[in-house]
Amino acid sequence: MTASREEVEVKLRVSNADALRRRLARLGARPTAHGRLHEMNTLFDTPQGGFAKQGQLLRLRVQEPATRTRRGGKTRKAGVGGRKGPPGSRCVVLTYKGPAVADTAAEAARGRRYKVREEHEVGVADADALRGILMALGLRAWFRYEKYRTRYQLPPSQRWAAELQLELDETPLGVFLELEGPPEAIDQAARLLGYAPADYITRSYGALYLEHCRQRGVQPGDMLFAARNK
Repeated sequence: MTASREEVEVKLRVSNADALRRRLARLGARPTAHGRLHEMNTLFDTPQGGFAKQGQLLRLRVQEPATRTRRGGKTRKAGVGGRKGPPGSRCVVLTYKGPAVADTAAEAARGRRYKVREEHEVGVADADALRGILMALGLRAWFRYEKYRTRYQLPPSQRWAAELQLELDETPLGVFLELEGPPEAIDQAARLLGYAPADYITRSYGALYLEHCRQRGVQPGDMLFAARNK
């Protein structure tokens, strides 16, 4: 499995996740059959940070069912999926993203800001084996971040949203909604959900995390949930 495309997306900060879910439901959006997923992402770079200096990203993502606790201490696993893998499976994806492309003059004049990047992805059978290959080539794992992701889908009757992806991300920094697809669909979805172009965030989770650490005067590490940092 391989995929190459131009990625156009924005993030929206969510102050009240339950309220946003209700707004999504009113639009007819429903979680996909894959359910709530757990992602562990590892970024690789040269020892000199050459990829980051060029605005490039090389990411290894392990995505699997989110584990939920039942009464009595038993657990069950939700479905998994996204673009890769059938429900109930674990999938591993290697992603390359190129430098961000500047907005056009017309978009800038309208106050719109999107994150536009070249993206190439390939499915991988063995995360540990690939990690070993990358390290043997002289790359290093320099940053890890995790999140829980739920993908939503609008009904086919909403033709304007046919190519739009709505992904609700629960992160250690808070909750965000990622909108990915044609700029016009991003704008319409954002407006219907109560957001304006001024709310668009184009920074990566890594950049948001570094800003979070600077504001609090703490040393950056990996962006993990508290239990994994103990």
